[in-house]
Amino acid sequence: MSLDLINMTVSFSGRWCQKTRERLEKILTQNIMPFWYPASIDREKGGYYLNHNVYGKPMGEGTKMIVTQARMVWFFSKVFNAGWGGTEFLEAAEHGYRFLRDRIWDAENGGFFWEVDSKANPLRLNKHMYGQAFGLYALSEFAMASKDEEALGLAGRLFNLMEKHSHDDQHGGYREYFLRDWSEAPVDEQGYLGFISEVKLMNTHLHMLEALITYYRATEDRVARERLTEMIFVLSNAVVRKNVGACAEEFHSDWTPLHGPEHGRVSYGHDLENVWLLMDASRTVEIPDSLLTDLYRTVFSYSARFGFDTQEGGLYESGPLNQPADRLDKVWWIQAEALVSETYMYHLTRDPVYLGHFEKTLDWIENHQVDWRNGDWFNIVRPDGDPVGNKADIWKSAYHNSRAMIETLAKLKQLSR
Repeated sequence: MSLDLINMTVSFSGRWCQKTRERLEKILTQNIMPFWYPASIDREKGGYYLNHNVYGKPMGEGTKMIVTQARMVWFFSKVFNAGWGGTEFLEAAEHGYRFLRDRIWDAENGGFFWEVDSKANPLRLNKHMYGQAFGLYALSEFAMASKDEEALGLAGRLFNLMEKHSHDDQHGGYREYFLRDWSEAPVDEQGYLGFISEVKLMNTHLHMLEALITYYRATEDRVARERLTEMIFVLSNAVVRKNVGACAEEFHSDWTPLHGPEHGRVSYGHDLENVWLLMDASRTVEIPDSLLTDLYRTVFSYSARFGFDTQEGGLYESGPLNQPADRLDKVWWIQAEALVSETYMYHLTRDPVYLGHFEKTLDWIENHQVDWRNGDWFNIVRPDGDPVGNKADIWKSAYHNSRAMIETLAKLKQLSR
């Protein structure tokens, strides 16, 4: 089924916009924010406490990983910056920033460790660009919220380390996995995301893109602008399988896709996240939307055709190239990224079909993904309707869904004008 044939268009109006904003505000302010603040703040050991079961019940002490600790710093900073939270959220962000600076930052070599234990003793010390990207993202957002020159300076140090050790001057993009001292990892050593250091991932580069957007906004650094423009080329061209209209996930260092059944899959969440992040990045460096609109339509249409649940709403997890989805779980972050992408696509094109997708996605989120009783969103909802997965852990925090609400509310505010 093509995007054009999905019969679920919605007409935009001031009344619809107001009602939709109220729905989104309720999710943000009555479901997401109260779950994470103040209960996630670890006053005793620093950073954030992220170890809760499917219904949000604490499960005891857990390890702390740069990815989600940084995402929490970003969350509290962004809520404050966007005007949805007061100084208590800025204080919560500063609490996490101190933990990043004092306990996860590698004072000897620079950059962030991957993971520490509950007492902040380093567990996994090597450097992965996926984690460094979130470190840069958090430091940049916090620096804009706090006007803290030290935080901005630390962001600059991290960016320079990335530039020195990770940027691939020959092929573009970033090499991903290094030893603690930033030297090259053994060629057969598997990195923290399950791939050897030679492999480049769309996933990592998506998060490098968002980190560079925020770092550039915080600094207006000339080199950061160059890298941001380069990342737009990577994510609008190198990762796209143009004869398919979808993105590949794993690549050799020269951006040749890895082949084989296990690699020939499409992550609908990453593809839709890519669409709206590319729009945001392009506007940041003043590249006209019209240059990439056809790409956005094509990639969105593929995910809608193969991954969208036209009956219940929401997006499935993934599927083989040019085939319907075969992993039918509804994962929390995929619904969040779909919602933002649908909003951005309507804002760009004014095509009501994107509002139709938006409405169906939001219905699914409200009725099934949101845990109204215990707070925040269920990690995964199985095809039979059962929720599974932790509410918070080293991979799940207040990031995708809070960002979706904040971004979507901002776009609807623009549309209502």
